[in-house]
Amino acid sequence: MFKYFSIFLFLIGTTLVQAQSFIEETAEPKQDSIKKRKLLKSLGNGYLPSKYFDADLRYLIKYNQYEGVRTGLGVVTNNAFSERYRLNSYVVYGFRDHRFKYSLGGGIRLAEQTNTWLNLAYTDDLQETGSTKFLTDKRFFQFFEPRLLNISLFHKHITKSIALEHEISHKWLAETELTTSKIDPTYAYGFNVNGNSYENFDVTSAKIALQWSPFNTLKTSENKKQITHEGYPKFSFQYTKSLKNVLGGDFNFSKLDFRTLCYIGDKKNAFSELTIVSGLAFGEIPLTHLYHAYPNNITKEKILQRFSVAGLNSFETMFFNEFFSDRFTTFQFKHFLKPFNISKSYQPQLVLITRYAIGDMKFPERHENITFDSLEKGYTESGFELNKILFGFGLSFTYRYGAYHLPSIDDNVAFKFTFNISL
Repeated sequence: MFKYFSIFLFLIGTTLVQAQSFIEETAEPKQDSIKKRKLLKSLGNGYLPSKYFDADLRYLIKYNQYEGVRTGLGVVTNNAFSERYRLNSYVVYGFRDHRFKYSLGGGIRLAEQTNTWLNLAYTDDLQETGSTKFLTDKRFFQFFEPRLLNISLFHKHITKSIALEHEISHKWLAETELTTSKIDPTYAYGFNVNGNSYENFDVTSAKIALQWSPFNTLKTSENKKQITHEGYPKFSFQYTKSLKNVLGGDFNFSKLDFRTLCYIGDKKNAFSELTIVSGLAFGEIPLTHLYHAYPNNITKEKILQRFSVAGLNSFETMFFNEFFSDRFTTFQFKHFLKPFNISKSYQPQLVLITRYAIGDMKFPERHENITFDSLEKGYTESGFELNKILFGFGLSFTYRYGAYHLPSIDDNVAFKFTFNISL
């Protein structure tokens, strides 16, 4: 399987590089150059444009340990269809679990000046256990998400949602959401609370998320606003409140989540990147809604058996499902050296990396049929990446040390591909 999947990844990288080169070579000055920039911008945002509908590239093809190959199609209407209304939908199929997943949604713009939208959605899909998504994250896109390849712990969910998104200013984005979800873990699990063990359950929750970009700069021309500079640091905040006995909800719990991303230096030369993520959960909260620390290591005996693709912000030596927490903080520091200027089109780059995570779990005994450790002693790993060696591919080496260092040296080492390409 790994052999064929490696070939598949190589073909993706080759195709993207060739497509980018073709666009650059065939584009003519002026109008064609403008069309090229618009196309690249759309692809960078995850859309392949057409007249009335844009294909959403997030659903084209993915892979994980539960579904195997996951492929499908997503579409969203564009401004040519309507500037006030929008429809969005996707359908995917997992070749290992033999199951379709889908979502149907739409929105209406309530105010053009503040880009205020009221959205509705119905989703029948999977979500990774222990993962937390910021509502504002949907504004960002990665063509290839390496960490998804190794995820094995999912829960099914059927979710109905209503959400309101609003641009307070060019520095503040806000979104609120009310959801009801029927949740069924795909693994043996029981959540024991107040003497009752739940193998599946309903969750009704309200969320509010804010994204603050204090150093963004804005330009207004022809009554249109455009951000001309993405400034850093950026800050994201999210509060979640689960409501018991409201629309069938089984539990009361709360979550506070925070993230900041900071760049220091010139991205064209040497620069540093600092990412801090923190979360606090309290109340009757099942494992599905707790925190992992972004692990990305498969439980295999040999180093080469664990050879896969490194993530962008994940702990490469931390095994999947090894740690869960109801409170945690992670620090990730990357220093990007100036790219090696071998030629105009070939410029590999060395990146030095250190990651640290600390956390804890207040009531581990509530979670039945699953074993995991805490992060109370602090988890540390360091290493390096050599990126863009060939067709966007590179190599990563990471070493686990400190309180959670393992007896076998091999188990502390992660050696993987990296994949970096920008359109």
